[in-house]
Amino acid sequence: MTIATIGAFCIGEFPEAVAVMLFYQIGEVLQDYAVDKSKESIKSLLNIKPDYANVKRNNEIIKVNPEEVSVGENIIVKPGERIPLDGIVIEGNSMLDTSALTGESVPRTAKIEDKVLSGCINQNGLLVIKVTKEFKESTVNKMLELVQNASEKKAKTEKFITKFAKIYTPVVVLVAVILAVVPTLIWGNFTQWLYRALSFLVVSCPCALVISIPLGFFGGIGKCAKSGVLIKGGNYLEALSKTNTLVFDKTGTLTEGVFEVQSVNPINISKEELLKLVAHAESYSNHPISNSIKKAYAKEINNSIISNIQELAGFGIEATIEGKNILVGNEKLMLQKNIKFVKSTEVGTVLYVAINKEYAGTILISDKIKDNTKQALKSLKEHYITKTVMLTGDKKEIAENIARELEIDEVYSELLPDEKVKKIEELLKQKESNKSLAFVGDGINDSPALAVSDIGIAMGKLGQDAAIEAADVVIMTDELSKIETAIKIAKKTKLIVKENIIFSIAVKIAILILTAFGISNMWQAVFADVGVSLLAVINVALGTFLKATKCRIGDVS
Repeated sequence: MTIATIGAFCIGEFPEAVAVMLFYQIGEVLQDYAVDKSKESIKSLLNIKPDYANVKRNNEIIKVNPEEVSVGENIIVKPGERIPLDGIVIEGNSMLDTSALTGESVPRTAKIEDKVLSGCINQNGLLVIKVTKEFKESTVNKMLELVQNASEKKAKTEKFITKFAKIYTPVVVLVAVILAVVPTLIWGNFTQWLYRALSFLVVSCPCALVISIPLGFFGGIGKCAKSGVLIKGGNYLEALSKTNTLVFDKTGTLTEGVFEVQSVNPINISKEELLKLVAHAESYSNHPISNSIKKAYAKEINNSIISNIQELAGFGIEATIEGKNILVGNEKLMLQKNIKFVKSTEVGTVLYVAINKEYAGTILISDKIKDNTKQALKSLKEHYITKTVMLTGDKKEIAENIARELEIDEVYSELLPDEKVKKIEELLKQKESNKSLAFVGDGINDSPALAVSDIGIAMGKLGQDAAIEAADVVIMTDELSKIETAIKIAKKTKLIVKENIIFSIAVKIAILILTAFGISNMWQAVFADVGVSLLAVINVALGTFLKATKCRIGDVS
C-alpha cells in the first residue's frame, strides 16, 4: 500500500494516492469495529468464584480467602452462600443449586457424607464441610482455567488477504523493479519504463480485496444482527459457513429448563384429589419440583388442613393432610416405609405417593422440549447439518428419551463441564478437516465447551452472561431456528467474498499484463484499483445490505 501510494505521488496522481490510503483505512476501520466492539473478556464467569470462606479454627469461625484454606480444615457454609471449596459434608443437610456446574435447574440434596463441589449455592440449611481439595484444584477454579485455556487453543481463521499478500506483494514489487530497470538497460528511455513500473504498482494495489473482504463479512454480520443473531467477528462468520456438526446442551437449549407436571397417575383416587394432597404436602417447600406441583394444582393452599410436615432428606416428604398420612417421594421412600408399589417406566422425575401407608399412584414431572426445537433440527439436517450430538449432565434415561424424540444422532449424559470439554475435543478430532463443529449452550457450565469448539453458540435470551461472553455467536431471540438463518447468511457472505476475490484478481492480472507491455495507461490502472474496489463494494451491498440478493457483479457489468 505504501509503495503504491508513493508511486502514485511520483507520477503526479495525487487524488489516486489519497484514495488508496483512504479506502484502505475505511476497510480497516470496518474490520476493527466488527471484531473489537463485539468480543469482550469473560468477566461474568468470575461471578462464580467465591470471595471468602468461613473456616472453623480454634473453636472460632473466621472469614478468609479460599486460597488460604488447607485440606482437612472445616468450613461453614450458610444458606444463600456459595460453597468455596470442594469437600464432604460432616454436619447438616440442605438443597444445593448446582446449575452453575451441571446446567440442571433441579437442586440436589446434600447430607452428611455427601461430596459437594465449589461453585454450588447452599439454599436452605447450614452445612459444615471438610475440605478435600485446595482452591487451585477445586472445581470452580478448574472451570475458570478451562475457559481461559480453551480460548487460547482455539485456532483463528487466518485472513485470506494476509496469506495472499505474503506472496503477492513481494512478487509485484520485484516485477515492478525489474520492469523499470531491465528494459531501460536494454532499450533505454528510463522515464517511460519508470512510468510503466509505477502504473504497475498502482494497479497492483489490493484495495478491492482490502475493502471488500472485511466489508463483506461486516455486511453479513449486520444482516445476522437484524435477524437476531450476534456474530462476534468475520472469522466466526466464515467458520460458521463450514459448519456441518452441531453439538447441543440439553437444559435451556433444547428444553425450556422449566419443570412441569406431565402426568398424574392415581390408583383408587381421583386425579384432582391426588394432586391436591401432594400440593398441600409440598406447600412449604420452594424446590422447583414442589413449585411445579403447586402450579399444576393452581388453587389456594389451605394451611389449616396441613400438619406434621417432615422433609426426609434424600427421600421426600411426610405430612398429615386432613388427618391422612401422606408420603411423597422417590422409590427409596417407598422401600424405606415398606410400601408395596409399582415401579414407573415413565421418563422423568417420578414422585411416588402413599396415603395411610397404601400406594396411591405417581406424578410425573419433567422438563419440556421447546416448541420450535424439533422443526428447527429437522430443517437444519435437511439443508446444512450432517451430524447432531447432545451433551448433558442429566440422567441417561431422560437424555436418551429426548434424543429419540428429537432424532438426535448421538447422546452423552451425566457429564460434568470438564467431561463435556473432553467429549467435544474427541468430536473435533473425528470431524472433516475443512468443516466446523459448533456447540450450542446457555449456562455458565457451558462456557468451557463454547470456548473450545470451532464455533460457540449461546442462547442469549435465557442464557448466562458468561456463556454469552464465551460464545462466538449469540442467538438473541433464543430460537434454535436462528442457527439455520445464521448459517444461511454465512454461506451467502462467503460466496460474495469469493466472487469479489476472483473478480478482483482476474481484472488486476489482466491490467497488470497490459501495463507491463505498455498497452494500458494510468487510467486503466486507476480503474483496476478504484473501479474494481467500487464494483466489489456494490456486490457486497447488493448481496448483504439489500434484499435484491440475486444481483451479482455479472449483472452490474
